[in-house]
Amino acid sequence: MFAAYAARIDPDQPLSGLELGDRPAPEARPGWSTVTVRAASLNHHDLWSLRGVGLSQDRLPMILGCDAAGVDQDGNEVVLHSVVGQSGHGVGPKEPRSILTERYQGTFAEQVTVPTWNVLPKPKELSFAEAACLPTAWLTAYRMLFTNAGVRPGDSVLVQGAGGGVATAAIVLGKAAGLRVFATSRDKAKRERAVELGALEAYEPGARLPQRVDAVIETVGAATWSHSVKSLRPGGTLVISGATSGDRPTHAELTRIFFLELKVVGSTMGSKDELEDLLAFCATTGVRPVIDEVLPLDRAREGFQRLESGDLFGKIVLTPTA
Repeated sequence: MFAAYAARIDPDQPLSGLELGDRPAPEARPGWSTVTVRAASLNHHDLWSLRGVGLSQDRLPMILGCDAAGVDQDGNEVVLHSVVGQSGHGVGPKEPRSILTERYQGTFAEQVTVPTWNVLPKPKELSFAEAACLPTAWLTAYRMLFTNAGVRPGDSVLVQGAGGGVATAAIVLGKAAGLRVFATSRDKAKRERAVELGALEAYEPGARLPQRVDAVIETVGAATWSHSVKSLRPGGTLVISGATSGDRPTHAELTRIFFLELKVVGSTMGSKDELEDLLAFCATTGVRPVIDEVLPLDRAREGFQRLESGDLFGKIVLTPTA
């Protein structure tokens, strides 16, 4: 079957290890389900895998992709939860939690096999492309906002780095939940788009906000860390799920953190229950993922190039090549 896969690891030039071509179809195994992929979406996790983060050389070649929606062997339209081993179902009680493609072949292919526990019904209100955007970036944003930041309608939130998958999801979800959302981006067009999606205002990185916020959604890392900390009200919460600009900020702002009793919370992905809630939230409210572009799988390299350059707003979706 045709697939996009990591053939080599290169921390400096990750796309040099990306290959497109035939790979073996998944084999049936007890407690697992094979899904025919109708749509899969790109995440920064896929780029990090090509750099060797979370993916070791001895597991190559590895089909990339951790998000997908499709049809299972019984003809049901389904969405995949990307965290394998969370419950022990299909893997064993002592296997550590991992994200799909760290240990098991991924979704950038015609078919994928995952533990049956990881398969959820796709709401009829969502297209395959829309549903395929939810299990990583949108689930991450959902958990950051509603589980780890604990915000309520009327609270204020700063979302750093508008345009990325998680940041875009946080803006849309925050608006739908009645939050006052502020956003930042280096790009004027992305700032304008953020306001169109529901942000009250969008600013250049580091700009002073009109008020201190209850929570910050941080995925950029070193470049925005100091601004994130300084933008919080006393007792506020900074939730971080990524560090695309690096994980070593020049100023850690430790004095401000302890003096103002700020909370810093790490966040990774989300649970199966949270994904079910997110699917229901989108189905009932009309909220839909922001899709930048849909590409056939044989043009996956173009999608990876745009993801690496940051030249996108929302998600890039791959569909099986006709």
